[in-house]
Amino acid sequence: MIGKLTGTVLEKHPPQILLDVGGVGYEVDVPMSTLYVLPHAGEIASLYTHFVVREDAQLLFGFASRGERETFRQLIKVSGIGPKIALAVLSGMSSEELAAAIEREDAARLAKVPGIGKKTAERLCLELRGKLAGTSAVAPKLAGTVALPASPRDDIANALLALGYNEREAAAAVKLLPEEVSVNDGIRLALKSLAKV
Repeated sequence: MIGKLTGTVLEKHPPQILLDVGGVGYEVDVPMSTLYVLPHAGEIASLYTHFVVREDAQLLFGFASRGERETFRQLIKVSGIGPKIALAVLSGMSSEELAAAIEREDAARLAKVPGIGKKTAERLCLELRGKLAGTSAVAPKLAGTVALPASPRDDIANALLALGYNEREAAAAVKLLPEEVSVNDGIRLALKSLAKV
């Protein structure tokens, strides 16, 4: 129904953003991977969307690329996986990492995502095997953004900026992190250090 939105980013309250499209504000839930590449508030962004209608709610989910949206759609077809858990999966790993984990039947990697237990991880491997090929298209450059960051430290800094911290705060928090830190652990540690300030 609503396949794509292009508008001005008004607010970011992870995992939700508010996007002004022609004077109408759309609340869109996005995975952290998309949040990382969104421009700052006041700038233009384009998102591929998936619209969910339930008895008690109408929900709009946004993605940086068609491939990411297609991966989300495959995830929600799996029994026991709703939109919120699918969003958590895409926040915990990229479409490419997910496809690779499925093909390797790496249930242990999938079980590290919050909300995914061992049995659910095994079900994902079983039901998605062979279905994620071709869904990992490279994300197009979003309007008003720079190319995707090259290092985990850049990803962490961008996540902090997306969460509302200024560049000085983000740089100071990233500087305190251990050398070989993952993006997820780095964000968690950086938020802890910023909370102490």
